[in-house]
Amino acid sequence: MSEAQLFAAMTFTEIYERVLVGPLFRPFAEELIARLQPRQSDSVIDVACGTGIVARVARAKLGPGARIVGVDVAPAMLAVARNVDPTIDWREGNVTSLPVAEGERFSVLTCHQGLQFFPDKAAAAREMHRVLAPGGRVAIATWWTLKDLPIALELNDIAERHVGKIVDARHSFGNPDVLKALLTDAGFHDAGVDTFSHDVRFGDGALYARLNAMAVIGMSEKGKTLNEAERGELAARIAADSQDVIARSTKNGAWVFPLATNIATARV
Repeated sequence: MSEAQLFAAMTFTEIYERVLVGPLFRPFAEELIARLQPRQSDSVIDVACGTGIVARVARAKLGPGARIVGVDVAPAMLAVARNVDPTIDWREGNVTSLPVAEGERFSVLTCHQGLQFFPDKAAAAREMHRVLAPGGRVAIATWWTLKDLPIALELNDIAERHVGKIVDARHSFGNPDVLKALLTDAGFHDAGVDTFSHDVRFGDGALYARLNAMAVIGMSEKGKTLNEAERGELAARIAADSQDVIARSTKNGAWVFPLATNIATARV
């Protein structure tokens, strides 16, 4: 399927699941679960689950008998998640008021690349603490800042030529000390932050450049003034200007770039 056919036939959420989740999110989700060393007796809640990759990795690790819940504020993300794996309990809800019944508690909580988007991070951390059982464990991942990721920064600079200065929310909470302090202030114990790096491989770097441009436009002030067709045209121009960066890191037909995340762990 060509890029034009892909965008014509699928919603952005469906494209996100089909194109981005496997190469971009799955390796980091697998590492997040591995850091917690969950057992079959554990119950898991994944906060800001998106289309559900962390919850699905947990299901594969723990088997069909484990209680696994995924929570997200976006119905479109949850619709894709339910279609991919209906065995998981997908719930719509806000991170500062999680849809967890009175007395319902979990032994493991994960949040993969969601915390940086929350307006009230302190309230979110306190709510995560609330829904964990005594001794429960948490693992939270947030991407490094743009200045620490040269290729991502270069793509951002190209986009800013078209849309003006932006704050890329995806990379807005990369300070490990602040992340650790957030968990400690929320009442967690034994908080620590480590780093995980991985070389991401995309079969179609040009498509990634287009999707990244769409994300950047959505975070810009200019993007808010454009209709859908205008945003699509602008994304195509940004992607075209990004091709030299993509070509420079393309090896054996695949675009390869290093990406790194903080992983914070703590317990109740």
